[in-house]
Amino acid sequence: MALSDEIQTARKKVITDGYEMSLGEIINLYKDEELVIDPVFQRLFRWDDERKTRFIESLILGIPIPPIFVYQDENGVWELIDGLQRLSTVLQLTGDLKGERAGELGTLVLNGTRFLPSLNGKQWKESAIGADDGLSQPLQIEIKRARVRVEILKSDSDVSAKFELFQRLNTGGASLTEQEVRNSIAVSLNRDFYNWLMENSNNQEFVETTGQTKTALDSQAGVELALRFFAFRYVPYKGGMDVHEYLDDALMKMATDKAFDMNGETAIFNKTFKFLSEALGTSAFKRWNGRDFGGMFLMSVFEVMSTGVSHNVGELELLPQQQRNDFIQQAAKNLWDNPIFNKYSGAGIRGTTRLSRLLPIAADLLKP
Repeated sequence: MALSDEIQTARKKVITDGYEMSLGEIINLYKDEELVIDPVFQRLFRWDDERKTRFIESLILGIPIPPIFVYQDENGVWELIDGLQRLSTVLQLTGDLKGERAGELGTLVLNGTRFLPSLNGKQWKESAIGADDGLSQPLQIEIKRARVRVEILKSDSDVSAKFELFQRLNTGGASLTEQEVRNSIAVSLNRDFYNWLMENSNNQEFVETTGQTKTALDSQAGVELALRFFAFRYVPYKGGMDVHEYLDDALMKMATDKAFDMNGETAIFNKTFKFLSEALGTSAFKRWNGRDFGGMFLMSVFEVMSTGVSHNVGELELLPQQQRNDFIQQAAKNLWDNPIFNKYSGAGIRGTTRLSRLLPIAADLLKP
């Protein structure tokens, strides 16, 4: 297909509209539940009070602000795709933010700024004791009348368009990791799939064998590892494809495929990491130096060992536990003598090359 034809085909998948609205109108839509901010998205609300204050200052000073992006479902309800930090700041300020996060965040008390030092200590309403700590009614009205453009992705768009829009707007910024972007879009594609993926990523034996730190857990690294596990089993990796694009595609296919057997995959996932935990514990995905396992978690080992065990769960389950443990331990040691693994697992090997070379050998290496 020629590039011009590809462009025309891709454009037909995205149907948009847009216009300017006042913040007051947007607040009312939110209060009437015609604009939805999913609780999963709310957990990603990370601005500190200084950044919130600078945004409110921009509204007061009339500085133009970027548009917000929404997805309009078949009932006309808008789902916020991008603009979480800005809109949540306004809703926290006015006291209209809903959900558990509203209680955690509490009242927004502004700081002073270089241009508006008298903002320090101000909040939306006058305090009960009558101190001069509230924004005046004229200033409140001015903030609510501030205008922002709303870009609308219509429900007639291709199912992947919402994912693409959210990903392109958020990936690369300091606020979200690649997996957090996937988590957020998984919610809107299939909430049951999202809940299922999160539940599996919290499997205790999985968490222990992958040695996840608090930082890794906070950045959703464990969820990405779980997604990799299921993706490698269900969506064949095409050599040369960017790893994150592959995971994006795999998530969409699994989340939207009614034939995807979540219960069956959970059973295999649980047995895989139970067997690995019993045999190797926290050393499951570490380097063998000829004497013992040590060092840090290695993605290449995870990809081969977890995928290999998963494809042989049935046969491994038939072995007595000690025999199974001995076999898995020996396979983990033999991995470091395998010429293909040694050639394509080291530093400097691109993820695309590593996956295309190592995934095909995983099942045979762990076959009893």
